[in-house]
Amino acid sequence: MESDIPENGCHAPIIVNADIIVIDGHNRFRICEKHGLPYKMLAFSFTDLLEAKQWALDTQKGRRNLDKWELGKIALKLKPEIEARARANMAAGGGDRKSEHVKSGLVNSPNPILPVDTRKEAALAVGIGEQTMGRVAQLAETAPQALKDALDRKKVSINRGWKILKAVRKLPLEEQESAAAEMLSAVREIDQLDAEAERRGKIASLFCKAYEKAVLLTPTLENVRIWVENTRMRPDEIEDSMRESYELAQTFQAIGDLLKNEVLHDCQQAVHSDRA
Repeated sequence: MESDIPENGCHAPIIVNADIIVIDGHNRFRICEKHGLPYKMLAFSFTDLLEAKQWALDTQKGRRNLDKWELGKIALKLKPEIEARARANMAAGGGDRKSEHVKSGLVNSPNPILPVDTRKEAALAVGIGEQTMGRVAQLAETAPQALKDALDRKKVSINRGWKILKAVRKLPLEEQESAAAEMLSAVREIDQLDAEAERRGKIASLFCKAYEKAVLLTPTLENVRIWVENTRMRPDEIEDSMRESYELAQTFQAIGDLLKNEVLHDCQQAVHSDRA
């Protein structure tokens, strides 16, 4: 965007509210102002700033695949507007002007004031769970910088980040940053081991399935004719199947050679070593 707009111009309009506050297109607006480039504004009417920011969030979610950490951080930015709307609602319903009896619920009120759960409202605003929202808030506020950076780079999940935060909180404040960095390093090593184990498991499963299917084949002339007739192979498809059969034969031959000349030899040596 930094190079595209100065070269090609700003074609998408910058969305503003009635007070000409930028709601969507902050980067485009900044680049255009920096380079003195023309741009178009499109004014939308919103009930309040919270509704405007919610609209911008929904637009961003449609453009990008935001993860829960990113959504949670956006929700934290909505907190002042959520609290402002709550205060406005209280004022509209009587707010602090109500008597202590009405506030306590001892006297019925025609306009009862329900407390606003800011965390719940923030979670609903961005479409994540309330517990996840709580963890994002704690991580954003108190996590060591190394842990925040790992979350920003999507190197660690919120749940795992939360577990690391709980662990480092037990340490003195001056030790928490280094401890978090060490735990993140250990997490990366574990993830690499898990990925390698998954890769090896997939390879082993693929070989097992190939052999399980292959042993079910009985290559008689009758069976091959049945295969060709029932699949209605054309002459060119028969030729393709011939080539594939020879290639598969070479593949299994190569596997057999490796088993015979390398793997079996290593296994036999290992057995002799164990007996010794």
